[in-house]
Amino acid sequence: MDATVDVAPPAEATEWDLRCDLAAVFRVCAREGMNEQIGGHNSMMLPDDGSGEQRFLINPRGLHWKEIRASDLLTCNLRGEVLQGDGELRRVAFYIHARIHLMHPAARCVLHTHPRFLTALSLIDKGRMAFAHQNEMILAERIAYDDDFGGIVLDEEEGDRIAGVLGDRTILVMASHGVSVVGPTIHDAFDELYMAERTCMYQMTAMSTGLPLRQMKPEFRKTHRGPWSDVFDARLHLDAWRRILDREEPDYAS
Repeated sequence: MDATVDVAPPAEATEWDLRCDLAAVFRVCAREGMNEQIGGHNSMMLPDDGSGEQRFLINPRGLHWKEIRASDLLTCNLRGEVLQGDGELRRVAFYIHARIHLMHPAARCVLHTHPRFLTALSLIDKGRMAFAHQNEMILAERIAYDDDFGGIVLDEEEGDRIAGVLGDRTILVMASHGVSVVGPTIHDAFDELYMAERTCMYQMTAMSTGLPLRQMKPEFRKTHRGPWSDVFDARLHLDAWRRILDREEPDYAS
């Protein structure tokens, strides 16, 4: 009997799968109030197509996150040139995403959003996630905090500074701005963003009572720095959302 040989899917099919995943994340973030209307940007590095050119997917300027489709995403290189697609690559999007992708090759996906509760935390002087909710057992060692707002990111210097503050963490709370979450896959970054925002929601809601927060024991703190999906069902989470979108907003995958 002939041995079974695993055959990798063609590059076009792999890219289309990534496009559909990323488009789904835009739609879900819009539903969950994590977008800034036509602002904000999410990117995903593409596999090597044999050209040696490092390429990434990102949303074009001007589209609302509720309307983004897989086919709308631009293919760009890390020099800021649009290689495929109709539309403009926003300057601020390029200098945040390209510099993080370059300085942190493991950060294949970068989600930059302004969700309500993490953004509110970024407005608080020395705002920090408290070690109070069980989700913080794993989140605590994955969050970096930028306490120095450097203005709108319009050059490599500021992009590199932000990437440097991120360091080896996967979540960056950006002073007076929002949050960037990175991961090796779209589903890793999306699930981590989702859990971080929900956890921040719980904390901010508890803080609004004016009562002191509980503090968990330090021994409950985990130090996992690897892929988020090593611990959580990130792929299953995004798949569940895609089934919902397939029923309610099927054009996302067009």
